[in-house]
Amino acid sequence: MLKVKEPQREELAYLRPGLVLFAYLHLAAYPEVARALLDAKATAVAYETVQLPNGTLPLLAPMSEVAGRMAPQIGAHFLERAQGGRGVLLGGAPGVRPARVVVLGAGNVGWNAAWIAQGMEAEVLLLDKNLDRLRWVDQIHRGRIMTLASNRGAVARAVADADLVIGAVLVPGGRAPVLVTEEMVTTMKRGAVIVDCAIDQGGCVEGIRETTHADPVYEAHGVLHYAVGNVPGAVPNTSTYALTNATLPYAIELAVRGVRAAVERDPALAAGVNTCGGRVPNAAVAGALGADPTPLAACWDA
Repeated sequence: MLKVKEPQREELAYLRPGLVLFAYLHLAAYPEVARALLDAKATAVAYETVQLPNGTLPLLAPMSEVAGRMAPQIGAHFLERAQGGRGVLLGGAPGVRPARVVVLGAGNVGWNAAWIAQGMEAEVLLLDKNLDRLRWVDQIHRGRIMTLASNRGAVARAVADADLVIGAVLVPGGRAPVLVTEEMVTTMKRGAVIVDCAIDQGGCVEGIRETTHADPVYEAHGVLHYAVGNVPGAVPNTSTYALTNATLPYAIELAVRGVRAAVERDPALAAGVNTCGGRVPNAAVAGALGADPTPLAACWDA
């Protein structure tokens, strides 16, 4: 069974032993789905935890790129006064300061978000703990994106002065860390906007709740919160091609060889197995769910 978004509540009854599900799962953020997969003893291979030896996530990357590139245009839209925002143009105007965009995380989502925001002529500040990643961004963009080592104080100061905050942190398979506290949100300008692209993994803003494309924002402490769980779903003609280009070779391997032979042949695909035989072989996912990981070889006989 190929899917994009994790099984929805009305679909959980269809899970069963012998079913192989290949989809985005984000089980750290959706423990109800995890429990249903485990109870059904279904084999679930998550796009977001398929991981190459160099640490890259090939099936998460295309949707991260789409979400990152969309985040500034989403923020720009909700910064308009008619949408409840501050009434600020992202790129400013001659003689007028542009909007300040703060991006938390310099991975695929964050880097793409910062890139598009600076292309829209905003003032962009990119924070990350990985100094090598920040150094790479600085070399590529030659100072057009300001980089800053991330810590609690730096985040607090940046958020307080931001017109738009884009959350783009990722822990593969785990829950996103909370970087923006509720207290920090209260210091933001009235009508500022938060776009939390980490909401699929629980969100990086304290207390944020998931929204939908039909009702994408809500206001809290005078700040607009955008927390749609599937941002690329807004542009399906682009997202479908981007995702299928990446997933098709893996889907063919699973279909032709069967899940056990396919994952034994490909360690990257093996890292994608989140549930099997009622157990959780992926260590990060198990940790997020409060369970002990089970060696993959032991799962097949469960």
